[in-house]
Amino acid sequence: MRVRKPAYQIVFLLSFLLCSILGFSQNNKQKELETRRQELRRQIQKINELRSENKSKAKSKLSLIEDFNHKINVLDNLIKVTNRQANLLTREINTNQNNITSLRAELTTLKEDYAAMIVKSYKSKNQQSRIMFLLSSSNFKQAYKRVQYMKQYSDHQKEQGETIKAKTQELQTINTNLLKQKEDKKKLIAENKVTQKSLESERKQQQTLMKEIESNISRYAAQIQEKERETRRIDAEINKIIKAAIAKSNKKAGKSSNSSTFALTPEGKALAKNFESNRGKLVWPVEKGVVKMGYGTQPHPVVRSLTINSNGVRIATEKGAKARAVFNGEVIGVVANRNVNPFVIIQHGNYITYYKNLSNIYVKTGDKVTTKQDIGEVFTNPSTGETILNFVISKDTNTQNPASWIYKM
Repeated sequence: MRVRKPAYQIVFLLSFLLCSILGFSQNNKQKELETRRQELRRQIQKINELRSENKSKAKSKLSLIEDFNHKINVLDNLIKVTNRQANLLTREINTNQNNITSLRAELTTLKEDYAAMIVKSYKSKNQQSRIMFLLSSSNFKQAYKRVQYMKQYSDHQKEQGETIKAKTQELQTINTNLLKQKEDKKKLIAENKVTQKSLESERKQQQTLMKEIESNISRYAAQIQEKERETRRIDAEINKIIKAAIAKSNKKAGKSSNSSTFALTPEGKALAKNFESNRGKLVWPVEKGVVKMGYGTQPHPVVRSLTINSNGVRIATEKGAKARAVFNGEVIGVVANRNVNPFVIIQHGNYITYYKNLSNIYVKTGDKVTTKQDIGEVFTNPSTGETILNFVISKDTNTQNPASWIYKM
């Protein structure tokens, strides 16, 4: 005769499994959010370091507004991520509190059942009653079944004792986790209050500066448009170099020189494949930096009526920072003249990376470079103290979003 588990235990087991699955999912989400939060905190720290480094420099109002906008955006994202963490912790706390209530109820029932078994066992404890129970069997088969029943009953009694012990330990663990979660949530809320104050301060300074700019918006708009024209001119020069490299590769392969894509050698195909397989894992083109402007068409951060078509990213870094190759490749262009700060173009199969706004150049056309190899020093504006690298990725002549390729950009 087999001792069956009570129905409430089966129901609790199913509920516990469901809560465990949900808990595992929430735990993974919490880790993702914490990783993102720490990344944003590091960005803010880096922004503050760069600000401190350039504190003595007289930045233009346009540059200052860009700085404020960038930090405001990062602070705003940090607040959102921290709020999501706090909300997720609230759900986890509620789940644990429900689990504690269920566990306590189950423990009460288990202890009552266990106490009843102990009383019953005590009453039938004497040897004579057990022997009479066996001797009263109508046949040997029944006697054997009664022996098995007594053994199963004894085993079940022990199992109930172990279950109570395990559930008590589980209850203690959940209580400990609950206290930690409440403490973590308290810390997140406190940190968010500090971040919120910093955000409000940045916005006030930004608004004050914007009022000064708005009083002479046409002059600033002209400056922005001139800067955009200069950027387009440099991009056209880069595009000319890439098209020449494409034509050269097709001519060498005996194909039409009018093609808009590279004719790759087996070695070039292998390199392109390796480059593609590292999508999202490529190293940063500078060791330390923060993205001040992302990829794509977007309104200008100061004069919102103007549109910027950014074919790459602008990375703010520290003075003396080195630009480095993000992957193995070959230098197909180095441009350095009086009209523009030097830039380097590197080919990786049919993928191209280019590094604009450099000062000293460490490579020349035709050089083979390796991942993380320094290719030049990023230019530092002597009047503003800003050190900005313009970084672009393209497939043939089609630009790509660097954030999709560079690790955690």
